Amino acid sequence: MSKQRFENRVALDRALAATVVTRLQAAIEARDQAFLILSGGSTPLGLFKVLAESELPWHKVTLILADERWVPPDHQDCNERMVREHLLKGKAGDARLLSLIEAYPDRAANLATVKRRLAEIATFDVVILGMGADGHTASLFPDAPELAEGLETTEPALMTSPQLAPHARISLSRKRLSDTRYGVIHIVGQEKCSVLEHAIASNDPLAYPILNFTAGDTSFDVYFAP
Repeated sequence: MSKQRFENRVALDRALAATVVTRLQAAIEARDQAFLILSGGSTPLGLFKVLAESELPWHKVTLILADERWVPPDHQDCNERMVREHLLKGKAGDARLLSLIEAYPDRAANLATVKRRLAEIATFDVVILGMGADGHTASLFPDAPELAEGLETTEPALMTSPQLAPHARISLSRKRLSDTRYGVIHIVGQEKCSVLEHAIASNDPLAYPILNFTAGDTSFDVYFAP
């Protein structure tokens, strides 16, 4: 794991966008397509804005969220809605978004569809993970009964039910998220920076699920700004 610290959020967004574009371009040149995994929440909004105006053959890029709240696609809490409004515009308007909500409200049918589509995709090119103040990432929450399943399963996705967060979730599994050519943890704010430092010191990946992506063969880089 390498750490890259930036003075402010704007500098971080520009640097991370440049890294993502470079890696997606390399993937397109090598395989004529690229797969970018995104996280929701407020942290990536500035990054989405920079990416949306970046030069890239976006029609060859497939976007997938690392997780999604189990709500209708037009719900105000839906991450997919946010991606459509802030990233799928401008130069990035031709990118393809693979939805994690295909058969709402039928959980079983929806999960089966998502698993099937993910199984058809080989190694991701870039995975961008966020982190919550409790150390969760994607929808692998420390208080979710399904946490162990999400960390251990060989399936690409699962439903989770965090106790302290609104909405049930659908999340990519640790194994599926780790299957990437490049991974980055995107953190903004001194509080979250401190949480990550505390998590690393604790060395407890069940209490802080983010730790499952900071060590080992698929260790993600960390981009952060206070």
